[in-house]
Order: sequence, then C-alpha cells, then structure tokens
Amino acid sequence: MLDLRLFLELTGGGSRFCLDVDYSLSLRQGPVVLFGASGSGKSLTLQCLAGLVRPDSGRICLQGDVLFDSSQNIWLPARDRRLGYMFQEYALFPHLSVLANVAYARSGRRVWRPDPDLREEALRTLERLGLAHLAERKPGEISGGQRQRVALARALFSRPRLLLLDEPFSALDPLLRERLRAELAERLREAGIPLLMITHDPLDVEVFASSLVVYAGGRAQVFADYAATRRGFADTRACLTALLADAGERQDI
Repeated sequence: MLDLRLFLELTGGGSRFCLDVDYSLSLRQGPVVLFGASGSGKSLTLQCLAGLVRPDSGRICLQGDVLFDSSQNIWLPARDRRLGYMFQEYALFPHLSVLANVAYARSGRRVWRPDPDLREEALRTLERLGLAHLAERKPGEISGGQRQRVALARALFSRPRLLLLDEPFSALDPLLRERLRAELAERLREAGIPLLMITHDPLDVEVFASSLVVYAGGRAQVFADYAATRRGFADTRACLTALLADAGERQDI
C-alpha cells in the first residue's frame, strides 16, 4: 500500500507552482501509471517519494513504513528507502563501466573494488537483460536502448521494494520503444517488483496501467481500476483525453 499526502510550493522567475496531492493505492493490483501534461507535478511526486525533494508538509507511507511525516518530523534519507529510481535521462556514471554502474546500486563508494560476489551478481543481472557482453564498456560506447537497459538493471539490482520510472522510453525510437516495453513488463513480472511509472505516452498506459493517476496543475485524481475506467471509450487515447478534460487540462494526445 502506498499512502501519499504531499504539499510543496515552488516559486521562481515570477511564477508559482503548488503540488497538492493526497491519495492511497494498493501496489498489489499491478503497476501504477502517473499521466498528465509536462509540469503538472508527476516528476516532483516521484522525487518526493524517492527522498530527493522534501515536501513542505504531508506524509508518505509505503507498505506500512513511514518515509516522511511533517507532523512528526520524520524524513527517511533516500539511501534508506529501498527504492529503485530510473531517471528519464538514465543518470549513468560516464566514467564507470556498465558493470560498475550496476554494482554501484549496492556497493556505493566501493564501486572501484566491489565484493567478488556482488560483482558476480551484478553480471548475472546484466545477463538477464542481455547485456553481459557490454559489461566492460562505458555508457558513451553503447546505444540509447542499451543505456536504458543498463539503467533498468541498476534499478533492479538495488533490490527495491518499489521501482520508480520517469519516462523510461521517451528517448527511444518507436520500434525500440515497443520492444523494450514488452521486455520491461516481462522482467517486472519475473522479479515481482511493484512499479510506479510516469509517462506521456498512451501506449505506456495501455501496456502497464492497472491503476492510473491523472495529474493536472499540481493536483491528482486516482482511477484505481484503469481497465474499468477504460470501458466505454473507443480507445486508450480517447479515454485519457476525456480524463484530462475532466481534470481541467486541455491537451492533444
């Protein structure tokens, strides 16, 4: 179960943005997708959940553990939250090998000389994603799709209790995007790890969403059973367009 109540006000450049969301979701039902326009608060929510940004007030409780509670002055550091975060730009270390990037998820500062058992386990993770032959390459020496899988391997290697993905396929061409969607769905089923994904792509919603959270202007509306919500619409695109319109957001999808 994920209980999320966040309030965060940001100002700068003469503008003001306020994130004000409050919802609960069962992670056992399947992947949760956050959908909405750019700047609506989706990435900010993930950053708060991961411990990278501290809200002004609120509470975050994951599977019974309190990660943040402003009323009790609780703020668990990011390193102690056991969350796998895959950034939109992948955030791989350019000076480290593919293997070292993956091992870093659990070796930290000992990345230059990881424990042999840890190194072997990291290599097995790469093998499962078809990347073992690239173990000694640097990120700049491999393709965008391969970097995407390395970032996923690192997130999975951290043994997360929840995987956070921010637009994981946005930088890929359409054919590669389709293949990696199927690959990611399969790997998540194998690992049994809950997923929280941000996307602007209706096809991502169609493939992954068991529950959908629609963001608009810093607010969020939850559709716990997306399949039921989707019924009655011609397709996923029509459904999402209607949901955004109901939330006061006009956007071409």
